[in-house]
Amino acid sequence: MNKLKDKVAIVTGASKGIGASIATYFAAEGAKVVVNYASSKEGAERVVKAIIENGGIAIAVQGDVSKKSDVSKLFEETQRAFGTLDILVNNAGIFEYARIEDATANSFHQQFNINVLGSLFAIQESLKMFGDKGGNIINISSGASKTPVPTGSIYSASKAALDAITISLSKEFSGRKIRINSLLPGAIETEGTHSNGFIGSDFEAKVVANTPLGRTGQPEDVAKVAVFLASDDAGWITGEKISVSGGIFGL
Repeated sequence: MNKLKDKVAIVTGASKGIGASIATYFAAEGAKVVVNYASSKEGAERVVKAIIENGGIAIAVQGDVSKKSDVSKLFEETQRAFGTLDILVNNAGIFEYARIEDATANSFHQQFNINVLGSLFAIQESLKMFGDKGGNIINISSGASKTPVPTGSIYSASKAALDAITISLSKEFSGRKIRINSLLPGAIETEGTHSNGFIGSDFEAKVVANTPLGRTGQPEDVAKVAVFLASDDAGWITGEKISVSGGIFGL
Protein backbone atom coordinates (compact mmCIF):
# COMPACT_ATOMS: atom_id res chain seq x y z
CA MET A 1 0.00 0.00 0.00
CA ASN A 2 2.19 2.85 -1.28
CA LYS A 3 -0.11 5.23 -3.12
CA LEU A 4 1.41 8.14 -1.18
CA LYS A 5 4.95 6.83 -0.68
CA ASP A 6 7.41 9.58 0.30
CA LYS A 7 4.72 12.27 0.17
CA VAL A 8 4.39 14.80 3.00
CA ALA A 9 0.89 15.79 4.06
CA ILE A 10 -0.62 18.28 6.48
CA VAL A 11 -4.10 17.42 7.76
CA THR A 12 -5.70 20.22 9.75
CA GLY A 13 -8.09 19.39 12.56
CA ALA A 14 -6.80 15.83 12.66
CA SER A 15 -7.08 14.96 16.35
CA LYS A 16 -10.42 13.19 15.86
CA GLY A 17 -13.16 12.27 13.44
CA ILE A 18 -12.68 12.60 9.70
CA GLY A 19 -9.30 14.33 10.04
CA ALA A 20 -7.88 11.60 12.24
CA SER A 21 -9.05 8.94 9.81
CA ILE A 22 -7.54 10.77 6.82
CA ALA A 23 -4.21 11.15 8.65
CA THR A 24 -4.20 7.44 9.52
CA TYR A 25 -5.06 6.30 6.00
CA PHE A 26 -2.49 8.64 4.45
CA ALA A 27 0.22 7.24 6.71
CA ALA A 28 -0.80 3.68 5.87
CA GLU A 29 -0.25 4.57 2.21
CA GLY A 30 3.29 5.78 2.89
CA ALA A 31 2.84 9.50 3.56
CA LYS A 32 4.62 11.40 6.32
CA VAL A 33 1.79 13.15 8.11
CA VAL A 34 1.53 16.34 10.14
CA VAL A 35 -1.42 15.95 12.50
CA ASN A 36 -2.65 19.45 13.27
CA TYR A 37 -4.87 20.21 16.25
CA ALA A 38 -6.23 23.36 17.87
CA SER A 39 -6.83 22.24 21.47
CA SER A 40 -6.95 18.44 21.73
CA LYS A 41 -3.28 17.64 22.23
CA GLU A 42 -4.18 14.29 23.75
CA GLY A 43 -6.25 13.33 20.73
CA ALA A 44 -3.55 14.37 18.26
CA GLU A 45 -0.87 12.48 20.15
CA ARG A 46 -3.12 9.42 20.17
CA VAL A 47 -3.41 9.60 16.38
CA VAL A 48 0.36 10.00 16.00
CA LYS A 49 1.01 7.09 18.36
CA ALA A 50 -1.31 4.82 16.38
CA ILE A 51 0.37 5.79 13.11
CA ILE A 52 3.87 5.14 14.47
CA GLU A 53 2.83 1.81 15.99
CA ASN A 54 1.58 0.82 12.55
CA GLY A 55 4.98 1.61 11.03
CA GLY A 56 4.14 5.10 9.78
CA ILE A 57 5.68 8.52 10.31
CA ALA A 58 3.78 11.41 11.90
CA ILE A 59 4.13 14.42 14.16
CA ALA A 60 1.54 16.52 15.99
CA VAL A 61 1.60 20.31 15.64
CA GLN A 62 -0.71 22.67 17.51
CA GLY A 63 -2.28 25.58 15.68
CA ASP A 64 -5.59 27.40 15.44
CA VAL A 65 -6.11 27.78 11.69
CA SER A 66 -8.13 30.96 12.16
CA LYS A 67 -4.93 32.67 13.36
CA LYS A 68 -2.44 33.46 10.62
CA SER A 69 0.51 33.29 13.03
CA ASP A 70 -0.51 29.77 14.09
CA VAL A 71 -0.82 28.66 10.48
CA SER A 72 2.63 30.04 9.71
CA LYS A 73 4.01 28.10 12.67
CA LEU A 74 2.31 24.91 11.46
CA PHE A 75 4.06 25.14 8.10
CA GLU A 76 7.38 26.13 9.67
CA GLU A 77 7.24 23.00 11.84
CA THR A 78 6.44 20.93 8.76
CA GLN A 79 9.41 22.43 6.91
CA ARG A 80 11.66 21.75 9.88
CA ALA A 81 10.53 18.13 10.25
CA PHE A 82 10.19 17.01 6.63
CA GLY A 83 11.65 19.72 4.40
CA THR A 84 8.80 19.82 1.90
CA LEU A 85 5.04 19.53 1.42
CA ASP A 86 3.03 17.65 -1.18
CA ILE A 87 -0.53 17.49 0.17
CA LEU A 88 -2.70 19.84 2.21
CA VAL A 89 -6.02 18.68 3.63
CA ASN A 90 -8.15 21.54 4.95
CA ASN A 91 -10.27 19.54 7.37
CA ALA A 92 -10.45 21.83 10.42
CA GLY A 93 -13.97 23.10 10.78
CA ILE A 94 -16.81 23.82 13.15
CA PHE A 95 -20.57 23.82 12.81
CA GLU A 96 -23.41 25.33 14.73
CA TYR A 97 -27.06 24.88 13.89
CA ALA A 98 -29.48 27.57 15.04
CA ARG A 99 -32.66 29.29 13.92
CA ILE A 100 -31.94 32.46 11.99
CA GLU A 101 -33.58 34.44 14.80
CA ASP A 102 -30.87 33.12 17.13
CA ALA A 103 -27.92 33.68 14.79
CA THR A 104 -25.14 35.84 16.22
CA ALA A 105 -22.21 37.72 14.77
CA ASN A 106 -19.92 35.64 16.97
CA SER A 107 -21.23 32.36 15.55
CA PHE A 108 -20.95 33.69 12.00
CA HIS A 109 -17.36 34.83 12.44
CA GLN A 110 -16.29 31.64 14.23
CA GLN A 111 -17.59 29.44 11.44
CA PHE A 112 -16.27 31.59 8.61
CA ASN A 113 -12.93 32.25 10.32
CA ILE A 114 -12.20 28.55 10.73
CA ASN A 115 -14.04 26.98 7.80
CA VAL A 116 -13.12 29.59 5.19
CA LEU A 117 -10.41 32.02 6.30
CA GLY A 118 -8.40 29.26 7.97
CA SER A 119 -8.41 27.26 4.75
CA LEU A 120 -7.25 30.32 2.81
CA PHE A 121 -4.40 30.92 5.26
CA ALA A 122 -3.30 27.28 4.91
CA ILE A 123 -3.50 27.40 1.11
CA GLN A 124 -1.36 30.53 1.03
CA GLU A 125 1.32 28.86 3.14
CA SER A 126 1.16 25.62 1.18
CA LEU A 127 1.97 27.42 -2.08
CA LYS A 128 5.29 28.54 -0.62
CA MET A 129 6.25 24.92 0.08
CA PHE A 130 4.83 23.35 -3.08
CA GLY A 131 7.14 25.40 -5.27
CA ASP A 132 7.72 24.39 -8.88
CA LYS A 133 6.97 20.71 -8.21
CA GLY A 134 3.31 21.49 -7.56
CA GLY A 135 1.04 19.96 -4.98
CA ASN A 136 -2.38 18.77 -4.02
CA ILE A 137 -5.09 20.45 -1.92
CA ILE A 138 -8.20 18.73 -0.60
CA ASN A 139 -10.87 20.87 1.04
CA ILE A 140 -13.24 18.99 3.33
CA SER A 141 -16.53 20.68 2.62
CA SER A 142 -19.99 19.24 3.36
CA GLY A 143 -23.06 18.01 1.57
CA ALA A 144 -24.73 20.91 3.36
CA SER A 145 -23.03 23.23 0.86
CA LYS A 146 -25.34 22.09 -1.92
CA THR A 147 -28.29 20.77 0.11
CA PRO A 148 -28.66 23.14 3.07
CA VAL A 149 -30.94 22.09 5.91
CA PRO A 150 -33.08 24.22 8.25
CA THR A 151 -31.05 25.96 11.01
CA GLY A 152 -27.83 25.43 9.04
CA SER A 153 -27.76 28.61 6.97
CA ILE A 154 -24.45 29.97 8.29
CA TYR A 155 -22.65 26.62 8.27
CA SER A 156 -23.94 25.81 4.77
CA ALA A 157 -22.87 29.23 3.55
CA SER A 158 -19.35 28.73 4.90
CA LYS A 159 -18.99 25.39 3.13
CA ALA A 160 -20.47 26.77 -0.10
CA ALA A 161 -17.83 29.50 0.09
CA LEU A 162 -15.13 26.84 0.45
CA ASP A 163 -16.44 25.06 -2.64
CA ALA A 164 -16.37 28.33 -4.59
CA ILE A 165 -12.75 28.80 -3.52
CA THR A 166 -11.95 25.29 -4.76
CA ILE A 167 -13.38 25.96 -8.21
CA SER A 168 -11.85 29.43 -8.53
CA LEU A 169 -8.38 28.30 -7.46
CA SER A 170 -8.42 25.27 -9.76
CA LYS A 171 -8.46 27.79 -12.62
CA GLU A 172 -6.04 30.20 -10.93
CA PHE A 173 -3.54 27.34 -10.52
CA SER A 174 -3.53 26.61 -14.25
CA GLY A 175 -0.04 25.59 -15.36
CA ARG A 176 1.29 25.31 -11.79
CA LYS A 177 0.87 21.54 -11.30
CA ILE A 178 -1.47 22.10 -8.35
CA ARG A 179 -4.71 20.16 -8.06
CA ILE A 180 -7.49 21.25 -5.70
CA ASN A 181 -10.79 19.50 -4.99
CA SER A 182 -13.61 19.53 -2.45
CA LEU A 183 -14.93 16.47 -0.65
CA LEU A 184 -18.56 16.75 0.49
CA PRO A 185 -19.33 14.23 3.25
CA GLY A 186 -22.88 13.36 4.14
CA ALA A 187 -23.91 12.41 7.67
CA ILE A 188 -20.83 10.90 9.32
CA GLU A 189 -20.60 9.31 12.76
CA THR A 190 -17.99 11.35 14.63
CA GLU A 191 -17.46 12.74 18.09
CA GLY A 192 -19.21 15.88 16.89
CA THR A 193 -22.35 14.17 15.63
CA HIS A 194 -22.52 12.24 18.89
CA SER A 195 -22.10 15.32 21.06
CA ASN A 196 -24.70 17.35 19.16
CA GLY A 197 -27.28 14.58 19.55
CA PHE A 198 -27.55 13.59 15.87
CA ILE A 199 -26.48 9.97 16.36
CA GLY A 200 -29.41 7.97 17.67
CA SER A 201 -31.92 10.73 16.97
CA ASP A 202 -35.11 10.68 14.91
CA PHE A 203 -33.34 13.01 12.49
CA GLU A 204 -30.57 10.44 11.93
CA ALA A 205 -33.24 7.80 11.26
CA LYS A 206 -34.86 10.10 8.71
CA VAL A 207 -31.53 10.78 7.02
CA VAL A 208 -30.68 7.07 6.85
CA ALA A 209 -34.13 6.30 5.45
CA ASN A 210 -33.43 8.74 2.60
CA THR A 211 -29.87 7.48 1.98
CA PRO A 212 -29.71 4.94 -0.87
CA LEU A 213 -26.92 2.99 0.84
CA GLY A 214 -28.98 2.87 4.02
CA ARG A 215 -26.57 3.89 6.75
CA THR A 216 -24.75 6.75 8.43
CA GLY A 217 -21.23 7.18 7.09
CA GLN A 218 -18.00 6.45 8.94
CA PRO A 219 -14.84 8.61 8.88
CA GLU A 220 -13.01 5.98 6.86
CA ASP A 221 -15.59 6.34 4.07
CA VAL A 222 -14.26 9.86 3.54
CA ALA A 223 -10.62 8.97 4.21
CA LYS A 224 -10.51 6.38 1.43
CA VAL A 225 -11.70 8.92 -1.13
CA ALA A 226 -9.20 11.46 0.21
CA VAL A 227 -6.41 8.93 -0.41
CA PHE A 228 -7.60 8.57 -4.00
CA LEU A 229 -7.66 12.34 -4.55
CA ALA A 230 -4.22 12.72 -2.99
CA SER A 231 -2.73 10.01 -5.20
CA ASP A 232 -1.60 9.96 -8.80
CA ASP A 233 -4.73 7.90 -9.58
CA ALA A 234 -6.62 11.21 -9.50
CA GLY A 235 -4.08 13.05 -11.62
CA TRP A 236 -6.74 14.26 -14.08
CA ILE A 237 -9.12 15.59 -11.42
CA THR A 238 -9.18 19.18 -10.22
CA GLY A 239 -11.82 21.78 -9.39
CA GLU A 240 -14.37 19.11 -8.54
CA LYS A 241 -16.93 18.78 -5.74
CA ILE A 242 -17.15 15.09 -4.88
CA SER A 243 -19.96 13.86 -2.63
CA VAL A 244 -19.25 11.05 -0.18
CA SER A 245 -22.74 10.66 1.17
CA GLY A 246 -24.12 7.19 0.53
CA GLY A 247 -26.08 8.71 -2.35
CA ILE A 248 -28.29 11.09 -0.41
CA PHE A 249 -26.91 14.14 -2.23
CA GLY A 250 -27.28 12.47 -5.61
CA LEU A 251 -31.05 12.39 -5.38
